[in-house]
Amino acid sequence: MTQDNSSNATPGTESASGDLFNTAAGWVLFAAGLGLGLSILSGKFFHGDKPERPETMGYAIEVADEGGGAAEMTFAEALSLVTPEDGEKVFAKCAACHTIEQGGAAGVGPNLYGVMGTTIGTHAAGYAYSPALASKGGTWGFDEMNEWLNNPRGYVDGTKMGFAGLSSIEDRAAVTLYMNSMGSNLPVPEFVPEVAEVEAVAEGDVEAVEEAEQDAAAEVSEETEAAEAAE
Repeated sequence: MTQDNSSNATPGTESASGDLFNTAAGWVLFAAGLGLGLSILSGKFFHGDKPERPETMGYAIEVADEGGGAAEMTFAEALSLVTPEDGEKVFAKCAACHTIEQGGAAGVGPNLYGVMGTTIGTHAAGYAYSPALASKGGTWGFDEMNEWLNNPRGYVDGTKMGFAGLSSIEDRAAVTLYMNSMGSNLPVPEFVPEVAEVEAVAEGDVEAVEEAEQDAAAEVSEETEAAEAAE
């Protein structure tokens, strides 16, 4: 009796086939993993930590509201808020170039005793004023001094004065009062509040009176009701 063994694979053959399949599958998985890793690395290399591109390029520019700012106080109002003593402290910024005591010598700039009310560019005898200032004309009043102290080169183009100016209107008012007190004594402009401000204050007073009257009436009414309830 013959036995047919053609359908039965040998154990060695089956083991070799399984190993070959496992090896091929391993290489496929390795290749897939390697490709994914390279993709991630290339993205990091070329793009780094750059943020994503926005839909709209550029950036917004905020524009200041032209109508919302409060107007600067007038020079007369600033004069009403400061004293010559305040101005003496501010004058320390000028003392490197100017003297202000009577008979004081000129320095880099002229002596300033009694300068208020004098003709611009002629006050200190013997001092060499710049042609631009000497030909300016007019007198040193409060408004003129305010403009000069705010921006000397803007007020007199060509002046040799190197001082940049005082940006604070209160400082300008204070030092002008101080200079005026040193040998000039011009009448100081009076500050008169605008009509709208006066009306606002008056309206506030009326409202306060009305509220007081209403409170008093309410108290009387409560007392009357309490008295009637007690009878």
